[in-house]
Amino acid sequence: MKIAILSRNSNLYSTRRLKEAGEAKGHEVDIIDTLHCYMDITSSRPTVRYHGVELPQYDAIIPRIGASVTFYGTAVARQFEMMGTFNVNESVAISRSRDKLRSLQLLSRKGIGLPRTGFASKPDNIKDLIKNVGGAPVVIKLLEGTQGIGVVLADTAKAAEAIIEAFMGLKANILVQEFVKEAGGADIRCLVIGGRVVAAMKRQGAEGEFRSNLHRGGSAEVVKLSKAERETAVNAAKVMGLHVCGVDLLRSQNGPMVMEVNSSPGLEGIEKATGKDVAGMVFDFIEKTAKPHSSKTTGKG
Repeated sequence: MKIAILSRNSNLYSTRRLKEAGEAKGHEVDIIDTLHCYMDITSSRPTVRYHGVELPQYDAIIPRIGASVTFYGTAVARQFEMMGTFNVNESVAISRSRDKLRSLQLLSRKGIGLPRTGFASKPDNIKDLIKNVGGAPVVIKLLEGTQGIGVVLADTAKAAEAIIEAFMGLKANILVQEFVKEAGGADIRCLVIGGRVVAAMKRQGAEGEFRSNLHRGGSAEVVKLSKAERETAVNAAKVMGLHVCGVDLLRSQNGPMVMEVNSSPGLEGIEKATGKDVAGMVFDFIEKTAKPHSSKTTGKG
């Protein structure tokens, strides 16, 4: 099969591993810089052009679209869909997952476990906003933040009020969430491919750090999931309409809670922690699933 990886950096671990895994399975794999694509939008024969040349018809694309280029990246992915190319993660599903508020509302509608979350616009709602999610300590998140950036833990109500007022003064959109203390600064990353969890790791934050991101000094180890955790991860991916994604869970006294569903999960940490060929599994999924003109809007909302 002829497959394209949409990625801005061919040297990233995940991009390199996907190319290596695809070629090892006998596929022709190209890496295409999303921002250098431009589109010929026509009803008769839509195309994507790249460095002045029309791109060939691919059997499938694997979008690795960074959060900072979501709008343009999903437009390029959508153009490939219009051309009949199978998309591992459809454009509408990526857009849905990148909107943190929208994704939480969709997960909530389906009854999937979540930390209690508040969202407000006016500063006069701050006290009740904090109280309504269970009171301090609370986690305050920028809607546009990624990789732990823009996530703050406020230990007291006064600190929370000050942080929220500061963010609102900058006209930033924020979420206020209950702090799940029993998680102990750890979360679980579940890698879901084709409706099943293929790998999972526990990420533990560094000493004194409540965020568990590996690039912030966190550590990772293989973890055994409970039935409830496995079902929660699979259901969260289904609600988002994502075929390949990372679902981040917290272990709470009320069961597994979804923190985020990531449409472009990094492969380095989970492959090294579990020893599994996750990149190869992505191509196994493509081989079983990819058909011309099979991409369609999955999920609702």
